[in-house]
Amino acid sequence: MKAIRIFFRSIRDAFKSISRNFSLAMASILCVTITLIIVSVSIIIAANINNATKNIEEEMNIVIYLNKKATAEDADNLKKEIENVKGVREIKFISKEEQKKNMAEYNDAFETILNYLDVNPLLDSYVIYVEDVTEISDIAEEVKSLPNVETIKYGEGMVEEVVSAFDIIEKVTIGIVIALILVTVFLISNTIKLTIYSRKNEIEIMRLVGASNNTIKMPFVFEGLVLGVIGAIIPICITIYGYVILYNTMHGYFFSEMLKLVDPYNFVFMVSAVLVIIGALVGMYGSVKSVRKYLKI
Repeated sequence: MKAIRIFFRSIRDAFKSISRNFSLAMASILCVTITLIIVSVSIIIAANINNATKNIEEEMNIVIYLNKKATAEDADNLKKEIENVKGVREIKFISKEEQKKNMAEYNDAFETILNYLDVNPLLDSYVIYVEDVTEISDIAEEVKSLPNVETIKYGEGMVEEVVSAFDIIEKVTIGIVIALILVTVFLISNTIKLTIYSRKNEIEIMRLVGASNNTIKMPFVFEGLVLGVIGAIIPICITIYGYVILYNTMHGYFFSEMLKLVDPYNFVFMVSAVLVIIGALVGMYGSVKSVRKYLKI
């Protein structure tokens, strides 16, 4: 019962303290707001970069051309063998007639040349999509040895470079987000420390009248929590409405259909939850640390 009483009294005292020290509270809230906006933007950028690289990787494929003598039965048998290869996600058959049609639609010159020829010179093919793009060269080598395979193309050399570049980009973006979160923790906690340190005399008076350490600390912990949550409100609004507007304006793509933006629904709420958690935890952390370290309680 006493613990519940202390809990609700601490919440009440926290709001009273914020109203009495409004200018310092506003400084803390402003610091939280600015830093969390930066964190939100960095998370959104990092998530969309990683999403774009993932989509591009998923579109990377292996194209297998069957030899001219391969029959329909040979093609079916080859498909079954490809399906048994570990790491293959999807197989798509493209007949030489379909390839001829696609090439004719793509370029008038191709259409003229192909129509001039009596026999279709193109080959039937399979397009293979893999589960892990880092294994594409190994899968290509394994498929290459299968019967009735004339030739195989998957962007040899270039694929490895692209995958390596995407891996670096992913690590860099994650590193930037983590670094910004750490900077945010430092800025917010130090701002709240200054807010509490300015009330050193108030805490000393509380100690003189016999208040326990927990009784003194609890209001400051809740004050840090409230400041962190309030400071997260504006970044959350900017995150939700700003990203939804950006997504709708860009029609879900960033300049190109290859660079697809992350769907806003659920994503913006996840980012908002992260902002609230960061604001609340850092606010509480700054309060606890300043009370313990600077005021020697």
